[in-house]
Amino acid sequence: MTALICGSMAYDHIMVFQDKFKNHILPDKIHILNVSFQVPEMRREYGGCAGNIAYSLNLLEGDGIPMATVGSDFSDYAHWIEHCGISSQYLKQVDHCYTGQAFITTDQDDNQITAFHPGAMNESHQNKVSEAQGITIGIVSPDGKEGMLAHAQQFKEADIPFIFDPGQGLILFDGDELKNILKQASWLTVNDYEMQLFIDKTGLTQDEIAEQVDALIVTRGSEGADIITQTEFIKIPVVNVDELLDPTGCGDAFRSGLLYGLMNNLDWAVTGRIASLLGAIKIGHHGTQNHQFTLDEFKNRFTSEFSMSF
Repeated sequence: MTALICGSMAYDHIMVFQDKFKNHILPDKIHILNVSFQVPEMRREYGGCAGNIAYSLNLLEGDGIPMATVGSDFSDYAHWIEHCGISSQYLKQVDHCYTGQAFITTDQDDNQITAFHPGAMNESHQNKVSEAQGITIGIVSPDGKEGMLAHAQQFKEADIPFIFDPGQGLILFDGDELKNILKQASWLTVNDYEMQLFIDKTGLTQDEIAEQVDALIVTRGSEGADIITQTEFIKIPVVNVDELLDPTGCGDAFRSGLLYGLMNNLDWAVTGRIASLLGAIKIGHHGTQNHQFTLDEFKNRFTSEFSMSF
């Protein structure tokens, strides 16, 4: 099976402020806030939901192809995905835009200040699902709103089952738009905060949402994940890690595991555990595309963690 991964491609600029924001922000002056933080440490990482999901799925030897719009500054990222063996066939360059850019500054309390420039991401509607050949499954992950709406509709029209993964893009939609995508999607995956926001926007209960898809997957951080189908409620355990280095991108790694399980017709108990282990591996590395393993190494660790195999 081949997965079409609709979503963003972005550069993540990660900076570390070697102090605490609260020491430099005057509470009684926030109405005229004007601060500058010196950040001697900075790194640029390859990111974006489509890129991150494709990266981890590729490590599992799954056939996943990202579909995204990128800017005129994409050449470095293009070399990286070529090096990783990921197809760039459905990446469309928009010359008058930058590739999406996230600027993330973290202080010593792990507080973050982030600015995000969507750039070419807002042109994602230029891509059409119908342009991709041989696709058997899809995912609509955070992207430009117009693109997310269009790609969900196009997957439905092409009779291609897909995961709806609204993520941080959830705030872009009103209740009616979410309910319409829910009718089109085969699966919905959200974290626990997003689940409550989805409920608030649509007026539906969690049970009513679960009834409309083949499976509802809710991640709950250190409490693992819940998978709710028409006939089962499956609790997925969290995988303990030695060091929590960087949670950014863990959700994308988790979704790679969901795709892998669906593409290989694995049951939900196994699929959820693959996703959980991928998230744990990712959190032990800085950046969203720096973890590495072979499929055999992953399977061996899976057996060690869960006393089962796939």
